[in-house]
Amino acid sequence: MSTWRTENRMKKMNKAAVPLIAVMLGLSALPAWAGGDMSGMDHGATGSMTNGGATMNGMDMGTGGGAMQGGSAPADARDPHAYSGGYDFGPIPRPRFADEQNFASLRMDRLEAVRNADNGAGLYDLQAWFGRDYDRLVLKAEGGINDGKVDEASTELLWGHAVATYWDAQIGVRYDSGEGSSRSWLAVGMQGLAPYWFELDITGYVGDGGRTALSVEAEYEILLTQRLILQPRLEADIYGKDDVEWGIGAGLSELAAGLRLRYEIRREFAPYIGVEWAGTFGNTADYVRAAGLDTSETRAVAGVRFWF
Repeated sequence: MSTWRTENRMKKMNKAAVPLIAVMLGLSALPAWAGGDMSGMDHGATGSMTNGGATMNGMDMGTGGGAMQGGSAPADARDPHAYSGGYDFGPIPRPRFADEQNFASLRMDRLEAVRNADNGAGLYDLQAWFGRDYDRLVLKAEGGINDGKVDEASTELLWGHAVATYWDAQIGVRYDSGEGSSRSWLAVGMQGLAPYWFELDITGYVGDGGRTALSVEAEYEILLTQRLILQPRLEADIYGKDDVEWGIGAGLSELAAGLRLRYEIRREFAPYIGVEWAGTFGNTADYVRAAGLDTSETRAVAGVRFWF
């Protein structure tokens, strides 16, 4: 037999042996118990299965090992809500979180000089509060100043309670003083931040003699830069009945709309300038005409806004 024929036959034999070797290697890799009798084995519970001499009784393989956990805690287990090891702070005061402490703030929204075509006056509008995140005492005060005296003022003392993330419900009393006799009201309202960052303050009032009123204030801030801010502002007063002594008519009584441009030297302190239009309507406008005054006016304002 020639050499090339011998080499060719050996190559064919090697090719035929490859599948046989692969099958033998696969069989040798099976576990030792693969060929045993498994007819008596309960694959759902495997309650008496042993592995390497270690008994696995009670292990429920079918339920994912759920029987290994749960049950009652030991009698001597520590209360997870108690102080560690049963110790307290002793003479050291217990730490207090932010919503457990009282804070205070004063914000002067408008302290300004007002100038119209005929004369000038002053105006203040502030809000202060004392309390916690959810409950606080709120003071609101607004008034006009002429010839160095407060000629018209409105003061509210309210209890505020947080009813939503950005909203407080408020209830309390309002006291008005001015040229005529004073007025007292029960006040109920909402104050907060509406969608798209509109600041709203809506309050309804009930006074003696069947008097009712509604006040709506809305503000929005446009950041031209991080310090230069343009603030549109709208305020409307609505009354349920005429009050001749105060020159107030039923319905929409007064409406004011203005723009104020402020520069925040610091976040807490910002001078501003602006322009505002104010008008009276309905019977209120009639009372204003009878007094020889204009029912609407445009006025320039300049002032300062601060808080601490």
